[in-house]
Parts: sequence; C-alpha cells; structure tokens
Amino acid sequence: MTSRGEHIGSIVDVPGLAAGHWTDAAAATGCTVILSTDGAVGGVAVRGGSPGTRETDLLDPIRRVDRVHAVLLSGGSAFGLAAASGVQQWLEERGIGFEAPHGPVPIVPAAILYDLGVGRSDVRPDPASGYAACETSDANTMERGSVGAGTGATVAKAYGIEGAVKGGIGSACCVLPDGVSVGAAVAVNAWGGIFDHRDGGLIAGPRVADGSMNDPIEIMLTGGPPVRSAALTNTTIGVVATDAKLDKMQTNFVASACHDGLALTIRPCHTPSDGDTMFCLAAGQNSTAANLTAIVTAATHVTALAVLDAIGSARGLAGIPAVMELRDGQA
Repeated sequence: MTSRGEHIGSIVDVPGLAAGHWTDAAAATGCTVILSTDGAVGGVAVRGGSPGTRETDLLDPIRRVDRVHAVLLSGGSAFGLAAASGVQQWLEERGIGFEAPHGPVPIVPAAILYDLGVGRSDVRPDPASGYAACETSDANTMERGSVGAGTGATVAKAYGIEGAVKGGIGSACCVLPDGVSVGAAVAVNAWGGIFDHRDGGLIAGPRVADGSMNDPIEIMLTGGPPVRSAALTNTTIGVVATDAKLDKMQTNFVASACHDGLALTIRPCHTPSDGDTMFCLAAGQNSTAANLTAIVTAATHVTALAVLDAIGSARGLAGIPAVMELRDGQA
C-alpha cells in the first residue's frame, strides 16, 4: 500500500473503470458518471438524514441483479436523478446491461447532492447531461475540483451559505501489497467542516468577517454564533472501487466501512442535513484472493484522501471562495 497519506492517481486507475463529467459552471451544477461497462458487483451504504438515491435497493445482497454498469453522482437535488436515464440510454445504445428477455437493461444506481442554492436553481442535470457525461468518459484520467457533481458543492455551512467554503469532487487510489487496487471518487457538499485526518488540522471551516475560519465542532459544543444553515442543502456522495473479486455482501460491507473515511475528514459528519451515500464497485479484474480487511482499510484511506483532494482542487464559484484562494488572500 502507499505510504501514509500519499496521493496517487484517481478512481480510474482501478482496472475496468472510466469516469466522465458534465459541468455547467454558469449555473453551478453538474454530474459525474463512473462507468463499468463490463459490469461490476455493487454495494451501497446510506447515512445521514436527507438522502436522495435511485436503484439502491437492487444492491442489497438478497436482490436478484448482481451487477451494475455505472454509478451516477449528480447535483440538482432530487431533480438530478433524471440524469441517470441519460446514462442508461448511452449504455443501451452500446448493448450494455442486464440480460433481460427483450434486450439489455443497464443498471445505473445514482445519488444526488443539493446545490440549488448556488448559481441557478432552475438548471439541473437532466438525461442529456448524464449522456454527455458518458461521452466524456476516460479510463486514463479524471478531472477533479469544481466539475461534475462537485461543481456547486460547498462545505462548512454552520454560518449559512454566506460563510461557506467551496467544495468539489476529488479522487484517490492506492495499490495494496498483493496488487489489488482500491480507488475512490467523492463529491463533497457537507454541512460540516473539513479536517486533515493526518494531523488534525482544520482545512475548511465556517468563515467569519475577517476571512478566518472557525472550528464547526467548537461552534456546536460551545453555543457560539447561531446556526443559520438551512436543512436539506448538503450531502456528500461517492464511489469506492476495487479490481478485487467481491460478492454483494462484501461490497456492501466495504461501502459501509468507507463512511469512516468521510467521518475522518468531515466533522460533524452524517448530520440530519446530510444524506451521505457511498457506493462500492468490485470490477473483479484481479484474480488475487480478496483480503477484505485490507480492502476495507484501503477504502477508508482513499475515501479520506479523496475528500481532501476535493477541497484542495476546488475553485471559487458563484461568490464562494475555495481554500486555495483563502490561503492566497484572494477572497
């Protein structure tokens, strides 16, 4: 495995996967697709009080369908779930899907985050957006920052959107000693602040008038300034993937465990105002016998790194500054 905290590559370094984005920077929204056109075993874990999802029931180990062909991460709140239909269309045109009696049916689980309060609320990802994200898909590289599902993402909202810091989408990958790859892609749109789990330092907290950032945990525990952030305006969503051969029970376990990676870096995490959802895809390209404990450890590791990457690579948008701009004194 990589040395502690080392960032290499992205989720598309996991064999069998590709990623693409559709971005509308003017409206501050977008969507991201993670493709596994050969099919992958899928799992999911939903936390927090305000999730928005599609096709997650199919990922339960007791359900019949055992492979998925893409996962969609989208802005646009519940409206953004419509973009999954465009992903289905793109896959169907290529003959990819669950083999049903009357032709293939692509299986595309999806999750959304709320970005309607940034940019334009009347522009949301739709089927054409999901299709366009597939058209840009690449198995070699993945753009990160204020793109795709991370375009309108924000974090650190204890003082409301006016004190928020720009979120985004980030990614990371590591390779275990046995050659198994584990990667993550996470769109970070959290109520909580962002901390570097490696040294405990605050990276993005609620901003005050002088541009400095406060600790959101301290705000909540000490009865500090009133909390003005609206409910239902958050949610962090993502995908952890591996080339190991896992069954549905195991992928669901990995999806659940990688929420630890969110909790390491997002504090507070899984609040009533967040609908945090993490998927797991096991592409199965590696025939090495799966060490589930090692894969879970790696999944937590790359999820945490992907969160940090999302915040570090974000750019300011719609008047909300990014961490890099705050550090450079540009905000």
